[in-house]
Amino acid sequence: MDLLRIVISILVPPLGVFLQVGFGGAFWLNIVLTLLGYVPGLVHAIWIIARR
Repeated sequence: MDLLRIVISILVPPLGVFLQVGFGGAFWLNIVLTLLGYVPGLVHAIWIIARR
């Protein structure tokens, strides 16, 4: 299941974080990071998925 979330995160980073943690602080942080740049949002999403 984590592999599927990582693949989804590569396409849309906030969606991968949402599937992992829901509407928490990490989700909103990921939206901000993705708006600032795709790569920071992607790194954060993979970090959140790998950590849990």
